[in-house]
Amino acid sequence: MPQLTVPTSQGPALVDWTAPAARPAAFVLALTHGAGGRPGSPDLLAARDAAVGQGGGVALITQPYRVRGARAPGNAERQDEAWIELMTWLRSPSGPAAYPGSPAPPPLIVGGRSNGARVACRTAVVVGARGVLALAFPLQPPARRVKGSSEVVFPPDRSPELQEAIRGGEHVLVLSGGRDPFGIPAASELIQVVVLNGETHSLSKKPAAVAAAMPVAVSSKTRQRSGATSSRRAASRNGSGDGFPR
Repeated sequence: MPQLTVPTSQGPALVDWTAPAARPAAFVLALTHGAGGRPGSPDLLAARDAAVGQGGGVALITQPYRVRGARAPGNAERQDEAWIELMTWLRSPSGPAAYPGSPAPPPLIVGGRSNGARVACRTAVVVGARGVLALAFPLQPPARRVKGSSEVVFPPDRSPELQEAIRGGEHVLVLSGGRDPFGIPAASELIQVVVLNGETHSLSKKPAAVAAAMPVAVSSKTRQRSGATSSRRAASRNGSGDGFPR
């Protein structure tokens, strides 16, 4: 399918949709870029290809602020508003995930890299996502020195955004580089963290490791909720830490 231009309240977004041929998508994975990037980074492309191989439809989304040429997302509330509108459209009867004869829209997984992961986390509950794939989540921006003084300022920690994502009981899978200057989030019962040794914030050296995490992530998210609950309990007993619970 060619690139689609989708209107939002914050201007048009671009959506590159890839899905299995001749059958409905088993799930939808929506992925977006970092603050000044585009959705063509190695980690996002690896996640897309792996998800399509699992029978999913994948939307690589260029957010409205990047379409109009801005490098920074600006107001987070407006950014989230546009993302929520895009997720609603994506699984609507007019969206690319619609398939003739399908009784209901497929399950939704949201994600992105860096700032895109933040958007996915902040809005996961609102859009009804079954899970979140957070690539290079920027936990703590590096400290900066105040111009003209010796004072050092530490920007706020973003861990509350991860907590927002799990408020509905769904899982977050975080993939972080072992040398990421933004830090590595702490794991918990609902936040699984995979550290890729030797990687930085770009996650550009080991796309195969990103792809390897996708079958685990996708399998649990496409089950019925009762089955997913059982999987969570089993994972808790077994101490699984390599992705979403099996």
